[in-house]
Amino acid sequence: MANQTAQTEVAILGGGCFWCLEAVYQQARGVSKVESGYMGGHVPDPSYEQVAGGDTGHVEVVRLEFDPARIAYRDLLEIFFTIHDPTTPNRQGNDVGAQYRSAIFTTTQAQFEVARQVAAEMAAVWDAPIVTEIKPAAPWYKAESYHQDYFSQHPLQGYCAFVVAPKVMKFREMFENLTKK
Repeated sequence: MANQTAQTEVAILGGGCFWCLEAVYQQARGVSKVESGYMGGHVPDPSYEQVAGGDTGHVEVVRLEFDPARIAYRDLLEIFFTIHDPTTPNRQGNDVGAQYRSAIFTTTQAQFEVARQVAAEMAAVWDAPIVTEIKPAAPWYKAESYHQDYFSQHPLQGYCAFVVAPKVMKFREMFENLTKK
């Protein structure tokens, strides 16, 4: 993969609108690249409009490149299970549809095993069953350029101010030891 070194691994996560996850993980120590995109559907190279229509089967995801010597895959998943609600099928707050489902797309068998273990551990934290899909990565499609780095470009936009910003603050407060300094 382009721009990937021997020390870099890839994690792919879907937990509602990709703007939220992107904004959080851009601030995580050891994460060198965050891109918004789509995964898990049946339409090749879908557009945002197609995915938002709910008929492609894709999930809005972020693709993270990270240095496992600086942040463990387990830490990335603990952040993931804390900043979104993994108990609501096809929904995150007012974002409703299969494209907003909770999903972890693993790139290795080791990631798959860690994801299942962390999900089982996090089940004790939530009052309802975790519905997060855990499956091997499928073809990933990068979202349109206007979706990349969205929160930092539009922090005062309504959705960013009222939905994304609180998730970023929650991350900073709960995972201060994992934030970029």
